[in-house]
Amino acid sequence: MDWRQSTAEHLIRAGIEESAEVKKRLLERAPQLAEIASVIADAYRWGRKLIAFGNGGSAADAQHIVAELVGRFLVDRRALPALALTCNSSTLTAIGNDYAYDEIFARQIDAFGQPGDVALGISTSGNSSNVVNAIERAHKNGLVTIGLTGAGGGTLAEIADYCVCIPTQSTPRVQECHILVGHLWCEWIEADMIKQDKAAA
Repeated sequence: MDWRQSTAEHLIRAGIEESAEVKKRLLERAPQLAEIASVIADAYRWGRKLIAFGNGGSAADAQHIVAELVGRFLVDRRALPALALTCNSSTLTAIGNDYAYDEIFARQIDAFGQPGDVALGISTSGNSSNVVNAIERAHKNGLVTIGLTGAGGGTLAEIADYCVCIPTQSTPRVQECHILVGHLWCEWIEADMIKQDKAAA
């Protein structure tokens, strides 16, 4: 094994160990994660939808979570209404140009959000101004607001109805846990929905 391979292996092992340790600490937040999963599932029972948004990697997470809900996660079932506010480049650039970049999600909340819907804002720092603005707008418009952040939670922890703060300052580890949390929510929501549909049949 040459020095490059040895160094790469050391870095990879350290990254995996760090990621595993953060996920172990995330276990302490299992009650909160379960509560939020039930909040989202209840919104679906009442015919509401989930609206997700974020920047960069967080935008990708928003789209990933929405894809699992609209499509399927583990099993076939009816589609669940979910919308990522990060996909329409014409809408994003029009709002950014005509209003401000800080408004790119909030303006869409005004357009698509209804009372009882769930707004999921994803930001590793918790301080992304366009995410913060959208959560504030969602709260004003009667949506349930959820934040996904890193340690501390930033402004989102102060203004969202619920906020999951991943216990690390490492952006890559935070983002890895965000998609884990999203998957766990999707798994529970899917199982709950299937159970409710069978009971109603």
